[in-house]
Amino acid sequence: MANINTELSVRYDDLTSTGTGARDSEALHPRSDAESGTPRAAEITRTTAVHAEGRKIITIVGGGPVGLFSAILLARRGHRVQLFEARLDPRYEGVQPGKSINVTLSERGLAALRVLGLEAQVLEKLCTPLHGRVVRTAGRTSQLPYGRPLQAVSRAALTRFLADAADQEPNVSLFFGQRCAKLEPATAIITVVDQQTGRRREVTADMVIGADGAYSTVRRQMHQGQLADFSVHHVPWHYKELTVTAEAAEAGVLADNAFHAWPGGRFMMFAIPNADRSFNAVIVLPAAGGDSFESISTPAAVDEFVRRHFKDVAPFMPNVAQEFLRGSPSGFATVKTSPWRFANKVVLIGDSAHAVVPFYGQGMNAGLEDAVVLDECLVVHSGDCGLAFAAYQEHRKPHLDVLADLSLKNFDTLREGARRPHVLARREAIELLHRLLGQRVMSLSHAVQHTTLPYADCQRMAERVHRLARLCGLDLVVGVLALRHVSSGWLRRVRSWRK
Repeated sequence: MANINTELSVRYDDLTSTGTGARDSEALHPRSDAESGTPRAAEITRTTAVHAEGRKIITIVGGGPVGLFSAILLARRGHRVQLFEARLDPRYEGVQPGKSINVTLSERGLAALRVLGLEAQVLEKLCTPLHGRVVRTAGRTSQLPYGRPLQAVSRAALTRFLADAADQEPNVSLFFGQRCAKLEPATAIITVVDQQTGRRREVTADMVIGADGAYSTVRRQMHQGQLADFSVHHVPWHYKELTVTAEAAEAGVLADNAFHAWPGGRFMMFAIPNADRSFNAVIVLPAAGGDSFESISTPAAVDEFVRRHFKDVAPFMPNVAQEFLRGSPSGFATVKTSPWRFANKVVLIGDSAHAVVPFYGQGMNAGLEDAVVLDECLVVHSGDCGLAFAAYQEHRKPHLDVLADLSLKNFDTLREGARRPHVLARREAIELLHRLLGQRVMSLSHAVQHTTLPYADCQRMAERVHRLARLCGLDLVVGVLALRHVSSGWLRRVRSWRK
């Protein structure tokens, strides 16, 4: 990435070609115990990888976008990669509803895909460009252009795409339905359990990469017996995924090229368009208390709440009560931990190392960026994984801690601040300066989403811009713009009364 290449000077020219060659179908789809004569589930067999000279045998635990992307990247370096994922192959199994918030690809994620020559395919096949944010409050709709579009993408669709791409790599073996039950950090041996047969086997490697999410088994077992810092913070809000039909776009109620937000103070909803012009909506409510998942517990209560607070899209949510009441709501976790590594054997990437709440749209982008930086460090410190892991953590951890704090703060902004005219006006004013002065003046959100500057650098630059803006009398401009927002809201209410 731009922030590290100046020091590491790694070339990616040879990584954009797609690998070819016959695959070992038995390795990718292991036979059942009855077919292969393997021992009973209670017994453990050991799978030992064979080295190609000068290359590593790498085990990746976790088959989400970050794990799959890392597998492709490392395989194109010539390493032999074996990836294990507890869930079944997403290309052949349905996605569990309500657990896969649509995500946005920003410049960090796109730059990572660019390294492998996959950016154009992802943009063409999977993405919907978002040209701005539309904030909807009582009597007022505010449009905030992004300047450069973000790209909306289904997490499930991106996972399937990367699984197909990984399958084309002769140095990658994918094993779905295989849960990592145990890790021996000192030897990089994992024990995996077949989710269908219960068969257990040990898998050896030179190193293990934990890409298994916020509740990572690799992280937990790597830290056993170590002096490790770990914190997980849950905000007292949960979420459910809902569907807004394509008729909302066809009727002109919702633009199908924008991020839509309904801030409500204690609650909020946001919606991201799908490729078929429907919308993946996410409603965020307190866990308990008034207007919460605890109190809204019947179909009638759901319908009344949605009609009261989201009346513009309520007619386009025909299954809202069923979706709202199905299953348990999901939570938001922020994970900070250290170390991210064990000696020269184990290292963490993505949410395993630094889970963040999704309100800056950076979780997956940061994870893809992790994979690139880790690869760069492995190249620079070739032959010494311990030094590579240390350099990777040193480069990344301070910035991901900043991202965690920024994401929590942006949750407050989306839920509460976006309703305040002066907040909207300040953002408009900074964007105006950016259009006039270019990259020398960027809002925090623009720097985070449209550059690959390290997150802490984005924060420091935004603080300088705000100080400069105040010195230049920007507060006066903000006041004028805020007055415009307030007056436009009054005019809309007057028109509605006359009707």
